[in-house]
Amino acid sequence: MGPDVPLLNDYKQEFFLKRFPQTVLGGPRFKLGYCAPPYIYVNQIILFLTPWVLGGVGTLLYQLDIMKDYYTAALSGGLMLVTALILQMTNLYARQKTVTVERMQIQNTLRDEDEYEFSSCVGSETVKFIIPGKKYIVNTVFHSFLAGVMCGLGTWYLLPNRITLLYSNIGGTIVIFVFGWVTICIGEYSLIINTATETATFQALDTYEITALMRPFYIFVFIAVDLAHRFTVNIPVLEQTNQILHIIFLFLPFLWALGILPPLDALFLWGMEQVLEFGLGGSPMSSNTRLLVMFLISAGTAIASYFIPSTVGVVLFMTGFGFILSLNLSEIGLAFKHTMISHLASNKSKSSGLRIHFVWREFFFYLTVLTLALIEASLLHHFAGFSAFSKASPQAIVSYILIILLIVMWILREIQGVYLFGIFRNPFYPKDVRTVTVFMETQRRLMKIGVVRRILLTLVSPFAMIAFLSLDSSLQSLHSVSICIGFTRTFRMAGVIRDRLLQLISKLQFAVAVLVTSWTEKKQRRKSTATLITLNIVFFPIVLAFIAVCALLSSPMLPLFTLPIFLIGFPRPIRSWPGPVGATACICSDTMYYQQVVPSLAAALQSALASGSLGLSLPGSHYLCRFQDRLIWILVLERGFTYCCVNIKGLELQETSCHTAEAHRVDEVFEMAFEHQEHAETFSLNHHFGNILTPCTALPVRLYSDARNVLSGIIDSHENLKQLKDDFLKVLVWILVQYCYKKSKMCEKLDKTTKNKEGSFPLTQPKAFDSAVEKPRPIKDEDSFSVDTIADWTDDSDLFDLDPSKTRERKETKPLEAAPRTLLSVPGSVEMESAVGALQETAPEDKLYKAVVLGLPAVDKGKKQEVVRLPLVEFSCSYSELLSIPEEWRTAPIPTSKLNEMRQRFPEDWYHFVLSQLDFFHLKEKPSNLLEDITKDKALKELYVHGVLSCCFGLFGLDSTVPAPSHVFRAYTGGIPWCVGLDWLTGKPELFQLALKAFRYTFKLMVDKASLGPVENFKELINYLEEYESDWYIGLVSDIEWQQAVLQEKPYLFSLGHDPNMGVYTGRVLTLQELLVQVGKLNNEAVRGQWANLSWELLYATNDDEERYSIQAHPVLLRNLTVQAADPPLGYPVYSSASLHVPLL
Repeated sequence: MGPDVPLLNDYKQEFFLKRFPQTVLGGPRFKLGYCAPPYIYVNQIILFLTPWVLGGVGTLLYQLDIMKDYYTAALSGGLMLVTALILQMTNLYARQKTVTVERMQIQNTLRDEDEYEFSSCVGSETVKFIIPGKKYIVNTVFHSFLAGVMCGLGTWYLLPNRITLLYSNIGGTIVIFVFGWVTICIGEYSLIINTATETATFQALDTYEITALMRPFYIFVFIAVDLAHRFTVNIPVLEQTNQILHIIFLFLPFLWALGILPPLDALFLWGMEQVLEFGLGGSPMSSNTRLLVMFLISAGTAIASYFIPSTVGVVLFMTGFGFILSLNLSEIGLAFKHTMISHLASNKSKSSGLRIHFVWREFFFYLTVLTLALIEASLLHHFAGFSAFSKASPQAIVSYILIILLIVMWILREIQGVYLFGIFRNPFYPKDVRTVTVFMETQRRLMKIGVVRRILLTLVSPFAMIAFLSLDSSLQSLHSVSICIGFTRTFRMAGVIRDRLLQLISKLQFAVAVLVTSWTEKKQRRKSTATLITLNIVFFPIVLAFIAVCALLSSPMLPLFTLPIFLIGFPRPIRSWPGPVGATACICSDTMYYQQVVPSLAAALQSALASGSLGLSLPGSHYLCRFQDRLIWILVLERGFTYCCVNIKGLELQETSCHTAEAHRVDEVFEMAFEHQEHAETFSLNHHFGNILTPCTALPVRLYSDARNVLSGIIDSHENLKQLKDDFLKVLVWILVQYCYKKSKMCEKLDKTTKNKEGSFPLTQPKAFDSAVEKPRPIKDEDSFSVDTIADWTDDSDLFDLDPSKTRERKETKPLEAAPRTLLSVPGSVEMESAVGALQETAPEDKLYKAVVLGLPAVDKGKKQEVVRLPLVEFSCSYSELLSIPEEWRTAPIPTSKLNEMRQRFPEDWYHFVLSQLDFFHLKEKPSNLLEDITKDKALKELYVHGVLSCCFGLFGLDSTVPAPSHVFRAYTGGIPWCVGLDWLTGKPELFQLALKAFRYTFKLMVDKASLGPVENFKELINYLEEYESDWYIGLVSDIEWQQAVLQEKPYLFSLGHDPNMGVYTGRVLTLQELLVQVGKLNNEAVRGQWANLSWELLYATNDDEERYSIQAHPVLLRNLTVQAADPPLGYPVYSSASLHVPLL
């Protein structure tokens, strides 16, 4: 897509032009997009001006000295309440009337989606269009009551005499009176008539109709200040504030339309977060519930300290609770509960013991720190807390120590990362980061520095701060609100200034990046770019003021459509999204890879955050991790004493063009920082300084590396394919023996008496017992061309379609009748008959050869077909039954001549070697020569000969030719081409799975032999197979077992694939190992700003076009990746974790 792709498509432009005037006016719809009767517009104008008329009645009575001001307010409010109730009752009546008299409407798909048919001025359709009504009866009453109160107080607020007293200017009074009533009319209309869609939208859905309360709330805030001014003694500051707010009151419609004022849910969450962080000394929380609970507890603690009569008591109380509330109490409680449950359950496992030890270690550490903090605070306050602050006072000395500590920790943090100040390459950082071992060896010095910083941060700094506060002389005076809140010596104000200054710097960097790249990046250069840059330069003071206001309010700076058009976004919580963290994600087949890496990544983050190698990690910090094709997004949610809460997201692996372009730039940034430094200068510069991504460090993480290879020359090699069949027999023998051996371990000890009575285990039952042993199964329609089958044939049927992707519907018919029936011939096919009796006809062998078989040699009509009939065989060793394969696996309909021919291929030496490797440790009593007896048991060998050859017959048929690569691929995927014995094999699901597993092992063995060399002996082959069984999952990426193997962290996974575009077969190998994941820090304000634009663009402008401009690739802002990382439904991460507790102790 070019840079001049429309910001909004034609349909969305028309939609926006209809919605925005409605938002400005509070709900009236004057631009409908179609022709409507004039009374629709007249009715809306009348309803819009009704509050002004009702308030004007009261104002007139007051100006004529007929009524007092508060009586006029009550009169106007009462009239508005009655009017609001009448309007709501009218809507309810119109809805009931519509339901009662329901007439069928023909949907016209050619008309606009919001077009209505109006019948009269007060018709039901007209009423429902103008007054949509409320969803809940409670809101109907409550909103009507608020409308009356707002109209009454608004009348009082805008009385001309009152305004004249404030400004002593008739012209100003008229302006404020007129436009002030416009503001109130807008608020009343949105509350009681029709709620407009707000540009400041936080929630995707307004379930409880809270949006309607937004504008009235801000009106009540302005009125509350005026009421405070009325009923208090003359306070100059309050009077000046009231004068200023009366003027701002006129601009409320513009603030609402521009989306600067937040909706109520975002306002209260943001307010609690700001007060908790900068007023009560807490941290932003990882969830709304935690935020509310922590806010109430912290506020209760501050209030409780107000009533403590002793200064020492206040110091001890605030020190103790300050330390306790800085911990993650919920996580400590859960860990303690888990420990107690494990201990009571007498779980003696090693991991449980380590966990118990770790929990108790943390508990004693926290208890020790708390005790020392209380002792320090009480002693210092009691013995040295009476001196005034001076250059030589104890508090001044402690303040100098604090400043030195902060500088030292800042320096130690900076030298942990790959760049100093994000500009210069750190000379102390390892230059070789290609392997984990070399990297960890060279990073040991930095790790030691990180330990020193951790000690200073965890143990030294807290006690120094406690000493500074305990020595403050202001603590000697009790019952001070500033003391209770914690503003001692402007400690909290310093935190506010620091936070706002960091936000201002980040916002300026983001604004400059947007402005500069709109011209320097050719793909971002639009026709309007030069004009926008010129306007930004001309109105630079205003732009700078906007940025400063955003920083002051801690609200995101919104670049409209990510163009250099900067607006003030409404304040919102630092998490940016209203929903619970990790509640939603676009789950797909790639999710499991991120799910597997999260525990190991969290452990790696533990040391990185503690040492400071990730820079200044505050709540709201964003990080981007890169490894191969994986992109991991990390958001810091919460910070406290020795802990951090993070949210980890995984972005899609199936890269689009935009995703690929930005991922390529991410790779360039990381390569420049980590991989091109061996021959670089000592203090090389960061050439991607303007990018919102700054590399920090590389973390050793245990994850899967993904290798994909083209198998040309292996899968199409004639020698390899020829050897494949022989290897398959060997692998299948091993798998069947292992299956029977493991199954015998789960069985009870063999009863020798019962075994002697049974005598023998026939390979195949005589004819008299055929029907008793194996019940006749229904014939499948595709197996024989009967009358029923011919009815299903169509002209489009393909007899030779072997595509495994096309599923064939198999319909079962009734079992064959005892009497033989005539089969209809199909031209071009061979019809075969058997002269056996009706009883034999029920056997599957005879049923198969009654069918019309395509591709078999022609047989003379009337000739009796040979079928395998093995004589009764007795086991020579009683323990052979432990390795006996199930009876139903011995019934493959292989002709005797073909069986004798295939018997020569059975690997008898290998079979004996496999048996010799068994130990039978699970048998308490066994003869010393057990393995020798079992190996010499010919009956057992015959079982395996017949079972193995039956599976080979099912997979490859009777043809002894070398399989083609396409046959191998389809057999590997489970879509085995049809052959004579396939239906018999698929009728035994367990055997089929074992045969499929053996085939996949054989294919992997073929690849390994081609890559690593031939297998020298049987022992090496056993080692291969045992490794496949224990350390590998060999299958398909689409298998559920593949996902389970990834989550269970199987060391290796292998899959065979096919690239239809290139026409080649590919092998994919996942290897679990500890590798380096590169981590970079993102500009927090750049992310928040782009997310704010995304929220406005999708929730208000509904611009969900997949090719819209604001989602196109931007190599500097990483716009596409940032959009992906947003919470659904606006973003689409494939994985999002819940809030993860990362201990930093």
